[in-house]
Formats: sequence, C-alpha cells, structure tokens
Amino acid sequence: MDFGIMFFSSTAQRAGGNKYDLLIRATKFADEHGFCCIWTPERHFHEFGGLFPNPSVTSAALATITSRLQLRAGSLISPLHDTIRIVEEWSVVDNLSNGRVAVSFGSGWNVDDFIFFPERYQTRHAEMYAQIETLRRLWSGDQIKHTNCLGKDVTLKLYPAPVQKQLPIWITSSGNVDTFISAGSIGANVLTHLIGQDLEALDHKIRRYREARAKHGFDPAAGKVSLMLHTFLGTNVETVRARVRAPFREYLRSAVSLERKAAMSGGVISGGHKIEASEIPEDVLEDLLDTTFERYFHSGALMGTKSSCRQLVWQLKDMGVDEIACLIDFGVDDEDVLQSLTYLDELRKMFSAETLTNVTRDAMSAFMEDLDE
Repeated sequence: MDFGIMFFSSTAQRAGGNKYDLLIRATKFADEHGFCCIWTPERHFHEFGGLFPNPSVTSAALATITSRLQLRAGSLISPLHDTIRIVEEWSVVDNLSNGRVAVSFGSGWNVDDFIFFPERYQTRHAEMYAQIETLRRLWSGDQIKHTNCLGKDVTLKLYPAPVQKQLPIWITSSGNVDTFISAGSIGANVLTHLIGQDLEALDHKIRRYREARAKHGFDPAAGKVSLMLHTFLGTNVETVRARVRAPFREYLRSAVSLERKAAMSGGVISGGHKIEASEIPEDVLEDLLDTTFERYFHSGALMGTKSSCRQLVWQLKDMGVDEIACLIDFGVDDEDVLQSLTYLDELRKMFSAETLTNVTRDAMSAFMEDLDE
C-alpha cells in the first residue's frame, strides 16, 4: 500500500499569513520520507478548495522543491481548458520535474465553473474522454491538425517534448460505477473517495474496474486505485477526536456551501446529483455536520492512532485499493498537521512493500500496538 498526501484547503481556514506554507513544508516532508505523491486540485470561484485554481501552476512550483514525489493533478477539470494548452503546460512541468507528473482527469460538475466553456457543460463527460485521447496522441509525439482563423489547416506538434513517454492518467470518480468501468476500459487509473459511498459499494466498483481493464486488454492488476481519506494521526484517539472535530466540521460547512451554490445556479452537485436549492435550517445543518463528522471519524477517514487506523488500511488493501491519498489540510493547525505526518509516516512504513513481504499481519498489528503505547 502506498501513501501520498493531498491538499484541498478552504480559503476560509487559511486566512492571513502565507497561505501555501503548509503545502510547501508538508511536500518537503513527504519528498524526504518515502511518500509516493502529492495531489493538488482544481477549484474556481469559491472558498472551498479556493487556493488551487490550477494544478499545473501548483505542480510547477512544487517541482522546484522536490526530487522524488510524483506531482499529480487531483483533479484537472479538463473540459474547462483547451486540450492543447493542457498538454503544453503539463509537458513543461514534466520537464521541470524530470518526468514526475501525472494527471487525474475530472469532467466537472459545478455549472458555475463552466463560464470558461459554457457550451461544454452538457457534454462534459464525452468532452473529457475525447481530450484524453488527443492528449495521449500529442504526448507520444504525434501531430494533429487544426484549422486556423483563416480557414487553413495547421499541423501541430507538442513543444517542449515531455520527459515521460506516456503521461500517467487517472480518472476521478465521485462513486458512479460507470466511471470506474470507463476508466478501466481506457487503461487509466482511478481516484475516488468515500463521500457518498461506503466500503461495500467501493469494493464492488473496484471489481468492476478490474473486470473492465481485463475485458479491454489491460492487465487488471496493473491499474491503480487511489482513495482519498481525510487524515490526522496522533498518540491518543480521544485527543485526536477533540483536535479535529471543530476544524473538520467547518471544513464540511464550506463544502456544503459550495454544493448549495451549485444547486442555486441550476446545475448538479458533486456526484452528478440534482437537488432543490433551498436554505438549510441552522439546527438541521448543525445536526448534519455532527452526523457526517461521526461517520468520517469512525469509518471513512484516517483519524486516530496508527493502531486504531490499521484495520481500515488492511481492509482497503484486501479490497484492492493500491494507494491512500491522505488529505491533510482541513483546518487543523499547521504545526499539529506536520507533527501528525510523523505518525502517518510510521503507518506508511508498516504497509510498505518491503514490510509486507517480511512481516505477518498479526506480527505487524502487535508491533503497531506497541508503537502507540
């Protein structure tokens, strides 16, 4: 099992000071301690995720302070962009990082984001897959033809040429099984989360994903399933609970605000669901935040100690999850997050390929319990 770190700050929780200080410091830690990657998202026009409007820009900056981490977009909302510009930007970052970039593609859901290309909103899913096909051709060195403003055909080739022969590609799924199947059918990896799906549902979708890979001629085991989990580890479960509860509830409040804004604009919310745009009574909202926090804390996040979280990691590994994308910037104090990374690194080491080859599950569990004492 590999572990990466993920960022998705709400700007409401990063007011004042250097808004990117945690990003830089945590990235350096991850680069030095054997984590596999760092994910940065794309978000527009709202505080939730608002520090990250362009993952290629973020990744270009991180390329200059890292030497080993894979730099991943999680996610690039490709229908909001010109395909050729996507390829150019990420090829530059691939060169800056000496071949360490990867992209998880998302079709988007927030209708307000589509002010860039309003005509693409209704066809955004098909648009995304067509863009991936074009990107793969350009990335591999093929030339494509476009018509210029004078009606003349122009042959286009990518410059600068990327370092990697192929761009590692993920498809982001909010839980739709069809997205898992379509990702498998084109040989892509999958990035998903537990928002709106439980472990049993995820298990079924992973099996459908690997079946789709096999059906279309791809090695089913070679595809990577990356799962985002909100993450904060400490030495005592109740201490961790007390530390994360308030900031995580406010983080969720910011997410609810974005969903409601999207509904008010007439579009769908995340996951492609359609809801009525209405005010949520304050007492109902508070109850919702409490209930959601409890669900995440107990069964949908890496919040607790190395010992308390190990069973979830084992379960995910047995289901076929290959990587955990640890979302760490949901409002806890920066210094506490950085301290938490030291415990997360110890958990990561316990599930490294080398450790799993040489240590039984029972022996590892006993060792991890000793570490928490």
